[in-house]
Amino acid sequence: MNANTPRQDSDSDSDSGSDFDSAEWEQDAQLLSRTARDLPSGRHQFHKERLMAHIHEQAQQEERTAAQAAPAQAVPTQAAPAKARRFRLPRPAVTLPAMAFALSAVVVGGVVTLNSGDGARNSALATGPALTTDIGTATSKGVPQLLDQISLAAAEGDHPTVKPGQYVYIESMTADTFVKTVDDKSSLASHELHRRQVWNSPDGTKGWLIDPAVNEGPEGETLSLPDENGNPLEGGLNHPTYDYLAKLTTDPDKLLDIIYKETKGQGNSPDQQAFATIGDLLGESYPPAELYSALFRTAAKIPGVVVVDDAVDAAGRHGVAVARVDATSGEREEWIFDKKTHVFLGERSVQVKQLKDEEGALVKPGTVNFTSAVMNRAVVDGMKQTPSQAG
Repeated sequence: MNANTPRQDSDSDSDSGSDFDSAEWEQDAQLLSRTARDLPSGRHQFHKERLMAHIHEQAQQEERTAAQAAPAQAVPTQAAPAKARRFRLPRPAVTLPAMAFALSAVVVGGVVTLNSGDGARNSALATGPALTTDIGTATSKGVPQLLDQISLAAAEGDHPTVKPGQYVYIESMTADTFVKTVDDKSSLASHELHRRQVWNSPDGTKGWLIDPAVNEGPEGETLSLPDENGNPLEGGLNHPTYDYLAKLTTDPDKLLDIIYKETKGQGNSPDQQAFATIGDLLGESYPPAELYSALFRTAAKIPGVVVVDDAVDAAGRHGVAVARVDATSGEREEWIFDKKTHVFLGERSVQVKQLKDEEGALVKPGTVNFTSAVMNRAVVDGMKQTPSQAG
């Protein structure tokens, strides 16, 4: 989903002394914008955070290199060097801004490829071989019945209201596969499974993120940032705050109309984008009880939805999946539920169709491009407070 633009630090809003070529800037902006559109919506936030972290590190390195090469005494008439820009992303996914430096980025079946260095951010996370799984058999039979059972289970679950001053806390386990390029040779690799913690206020103006695949340090970083104009971020499907979701209709037909309207032009097809948008709400937001139940009845109205009898979340829990294949990317986005209780467990993106382009040939059917498991979703009274710390 791509509507909001991340804020840049105020000291870097204008870099009149920049040496970067404007044509190159525009070319990169178009490339990254295209990346944002092509990537399945459910993976936008994860990959964009990694991409932006990598960009920030590259900018810092360029600044250090320039500083070492600069003369000890600056010439008074010389333009000041451009400052390294720190980009922070509000949750959830956002449109990538125009970049003031060159970085080649492409998307292969939902896997971000960074053609610079090893293709991924140098974080504390260990890397390993590509994540793989058995694709599993998908069928359209029984989809309405399963989603109806899931909807009923969602309506019966404990779902406290979020009050002003409280925070939605979501803890998950996540991992991903990426294309690693070294000396012009590319191969698939993965980041190890790790914990991700997110806090968000009900109005979406305050938040915190701890994710070793994104953050520079273990303490995490704030998500309490305004938009590019200095205004608080407004709730919407691109920024699904609790307060915004509480005002949405619970009528499945009307809700689906809203989703199609607000996501028009996004994704590889309207139906796939609608499915991915609902998946985003399941994974890392907190829909009120009635809306949460209605989301599954809404999903049942999207053409092409199938059932996968056996799917495994990032925590290794087996369940049944509600899924849809993106015909363009060859990925199947899967929402995984407990087979008995029908409680939402997590989601994953599995490559089910072989792509024919050079980079896509690396991503074989059975590759798990992204996987996540929700371990805890709760309402807490303070930023960075966990349910176990609640009085």
